[in-house]
Amino acid sequence: MRRLVLLLTATVVLLTGTASAATPTDPRITAAVAAWAQENLYVDPDFTSIADREATLQVISNAKVPVFVAVVPSGEWFPEKGDTTLLAGRLAAANGKPGVYVVMDGDRSYGVAHQLGAYVPTWTYADGDEALSKQLSEYLDGLRESTYSTPKPARTAPLPLEPEDSAPVEKFTVGKAIGNGLGGTVLGLMGGGLLGGIVLIVAALARPRRKGRA
Repeated sequence: MRRLVLLLTATVVLLTGTASAATPTDPRITAAVAAWAQENLYVDPDFTSIADREATLQVISNAKVPVFVAVVPSGEWFPEKGDTTLLAGRLAAANGKPGVYVVMDGDRSYGVAHQLGAYVPTWTYADGDEALSKQLSEYLDGLRESTYSTPKPARTAPLPLEPEDSAPVEKFTVGKAIGNGLGGTVLGLMGGGLLGGIVLIVAALARPRRKGRA
């Protein structure tokens, strides 16, 4: 019996460790979710100098739906590999509350609707050195609530890769090159012969007229 209990315990530990290794923890997500327990805005320490916190919180509170904002770095070198909308979806899943989740990096604002019947822009550009509060306000201007949209969870997995073109590449061969060259030559000769025939016919018709005038 004791041996069975030890075996079950070891199995649980092994499975837990495997799952943790397959899904590494993103410190940005952990920090944002912890901050959202107090207020719906998280600003990464590297972005505090550009964040007008109070004005941004006012924009969030004036929104028609719950809005959660994370001002964090993103890019190809992070787990989302440049798919910032994916990062927004993972933030939404980790927080577990319906709403609009917006990721801002100072230049663009990306967002998703999570368990909410609404449409939001995939992303918007900042116009020059706009304050974060203005960037967020302009992003939320594109929010459209819809009674026809079925609330669903935000995407948390990478988009499938587009299939590569499976059409076979035509290989170069000397025979094909000669064939193409001969085909072009034949067409050229045919065109030249046709044009020459027309010229001869016109010349033949013109000769009697010239003799009559003489």
